[in-house]
Amino acid sequence: MTTLSTFQSHPINHVDFQDRPRFMNNGVDSWCSLVISNYKEMQDNRPVRIILDGTHGADFYSLLHPLQQACEEEEIPFSYDFTSDYLKEESELRSEMAPYLTDNRAFGYKGNHVRPIQYFQTDAKTSLAQRAIDIDSKGGIYVLCGPGAAMLASRESDLYFFADYSRENQQLRHAEHMGSFGFGESTDKVETYKNCLFLEWPVWESYRREWLAYYTDRLNQQAYYMDLNNPENPVFLPVEALKDVLLKTAQQPFRVKPFFAPGIWGGQYLNKLVDLPKEWPNCAWSFEPIAPENTLLLQVQDTVAELPFTLLMEAAPYDIMGQRNVELFGDYFPIRFDYLDTMEGGDLSLQVHPKQAYVESQFNEHMTQQESYYIMKNTPGAKVCLGLKEGVTGADLLEAVERAHQDETPLELPSYVNEYQSQVGELYLIPPGTVHTSGKNNLVLEISSTTWWFTFKIYDYLRLDRDGKPRPLNGEHAKHNINDAMDTPAVEQGLIARPKVVSSQGNNTEELLGQRDDLLFQVNRLSLEDTWQGDTQGEFVMFNLVDGERVRLVPIDNEKAAVEWGYAEAYIIPASVGKYRLENLSGSTCTLIVARVNPNWSQPLLPPSWTSSKETSDVFR
Repeated sequence: MTTLSTFQSHPINHVDFQDRPRFMNNGVDSWCSLVISNYKEMQDNRPVRIILDGTHGADFYSLLHPLQQACEEEEIPFSYDFTSDYLKEESELRSEMAPYLTDNRAFGYKGNHVRPIQYFQTDAKTSLAQRAIDIDSKGGIYVLCGPGAAMLASRESDLYFFADYSRENQQLRHAEHMGSFGFGESTDKVETYKNCLFLEWPVWESYRREWLAYYTDRLNQQAYYMDLNNPENPVFLPVEALKDVLLKTAQQPFRVKPFFAPGIWGGQYLNKLVDLPKEWPNCAWSFEPIAPENTLLLQVQDTVAELPFTLLMEAAPYDIMGQRNVELFGDYFPIRFDYLDTMEGGDLSLQVHPKQAYVESQFNEHMTQQESYYIMKNTPGAKVCLGLKEGVTGADLLEAVERAHQDETPLELPSYVNEYQSQVGELYLIPPGTVHTSGKNNLVLEISSTTWWFTFKIYDYLRLDRDGKPRPLNGEHAKHNINDAMDTPAVEQGLIARPKVVSSQGNNTEELLGQRDDLLFQVNRLSLEDTWQGDTQGEFVMFNLVDGERVRLVPIDNEKAAVEWGYAEAYIIPASVGKYRLENLSGSTCTLIVARVNPNWSQPLLPPSWTSSKETSDVFR
């Protein structure tokens, strides 16, 4: 019997550096002490200049105010500037960035070629250079803080910090009306997320990447990475030590911090599984992992730091992915797990995902959404819709949806799409262009390519979203992407998995569940009675325990890095781990979903950061 309360929503990954002198620092007092000690060590009378760069949404005041107080107590002159004071006017920014923001509420065009300096007034650096002259006469401690601080600084500084803040926390701030950087308050969560996805994150996460690369290579400058997700207890370490931490993490199994979200159709199963906010009416999604969104909790020298998963991928793509996968996907982790919970909830919208050429041309996105549904839990009568009815076209479906909206009469979905009684343990494959949805009373483990915003909603039961606004439908996009060939015969011949045993060890068996030429992932299922001997064979492997209580994975060459996990939790086994032993710690059979890159996949889907030149040398000069 599975115990729901064992689920760890904040999993800690232990990274052993006990043999090294302490380099992890935490606490506001520790930060203030570092800055003031640098001031006291100065032999001349010039001011100590501090760069406090970082991510939009980070609470810079939580550092500035205590530092100012400490300076007053020490009678040290103190001053600071915010980069946000040098931004262009919102109207000017909106005009310049219109090609990326677009006038569509949900979709934009990725601003991969926008440079951070474009956010700022043309005379921003000149103004700050004049400000530096003024500061020289006052002495003391001066801090330039905010996104882009190192880029805008006119002189070399004495200490450099990058204060990071997770996408998860940014989105919590969006709910409190924080807009995307430079664009005022948020009044529409959908539009705000769109602005971040298509503009802010491509621009400013690339800036973070360049910042870390630049200062990691300059050991003569004191540069620190800071986790400011908990502003009351910031964690910081030298950037060269951060690189060591990431490289060591890439040599062992790890689990990301799951990312949860409620939704209009969300169910109650995840609420029972995880300790979620009491005010949430439901939980619709849990992502574990979705590389751009998730973070890692790393315990190093008895200090826990929260770092974006993307930092790990940027530092050690070959160790994580393996040679072949890096050639295909660069440093972009290509597979995601997530849960869709409609248990005691509602139906997902009827939807379709774009074809690869379409997502590239229309959104400047390098990877489309390829999916599969694995049914973990359901109740009798739960359904999955997959593919068009034989003889029905996408045009027919869209025309029927339009009539339903005009007449305000619910659409009879079974007249247009195939409806199946969902079965626990069944896998449904969903290539791009395939119309699909999950009905209520399913817990779906979705194994997919790593993207999730590119869902074109075709029909949503005439309902409003939680904010009272109509849920955005995307019929025009859907029109260009519904694949009429994905109909009843195609579904029943190629999209509903037929398990095939591919390997066995004693009483343990591994089945191939899903593999198609048009899906970049392969899905297997492992029935584990006792012990399984495995090998990454130079490519990462992902596990999710879909039935049973607990398992342990032991790397053969590094048994100290053994990990255990429970029901509904997932682990990533990097390519570098090699041989491992998987042990059943339960009193009954454990069932695991095993995901990896399709061995027959050969189409490179490289992110812009991997294909473009890295312009780090000029950004900070």
